Amino acid sequence: MTIAQKLDQFYTENNLAENGGENEDFFSLHFKYFSLKLPNSDFRKKIVYIHDIQHILFDCDTTWKGEAYIAGWEIATGMWKHFSIGIMSIWAMGFSFLIHPKEVINGYKKGLKYYGLIDQNVSKESIMNLSLDHVNKLLLKDKPSDFSKTKLIIWLTIALFFFFGPFILLIALSTIFLVY
Repeated sequence: MTIAQKLDQFYTENNLAENGGENEDFFSLHFKYFSLKLPNSDFRKKIVYIHDIQHILFDCDTTWKGEAYIAGWEIATGMWKHFSIGIMSIWAMGFSFLIHPKEVINGYKKGLKYYGLIDQNVSKESIMNLSLDHVNKLLLKDKPSDFSKTKLIIWLTIALFFFFGPFILLIALSTIFLVY
């Protein structure tokens, strides 16, 4: 089965829009009690298939548990270097760590063994015609990066800051305005 076929199956099984919503103007983040509708940037539209292929590679669904694993994996493979999507990955790692810490850590550890698909010089059309095994072999490092608890803690600290940062800013601004 090709990646294109696997993606179609993944989108159907997870009730996602065609092509992962790459043609949509907005996408939604679903939480337990509410959803956030966010603008679908041009950069996200161009690479959403990469994120979705990662879900398929590691058999992760689109629940926050699956997203937790993928967020950890993306940070370990260096997706954070791509500012627009990196911010989302870092934020997702922070949020996910609060609800599925084990998945974030497992995804991070697994990511140290892989190159990120976003950094490979392979066209979308080429990737779509490959098998899952071929993509896995393409991304698997000959020599995995060493795991460092210190690096993981630094990444988790950054991720939690990205998650809590807006709340801290709101509290700080509220306090300033209440004092004056």
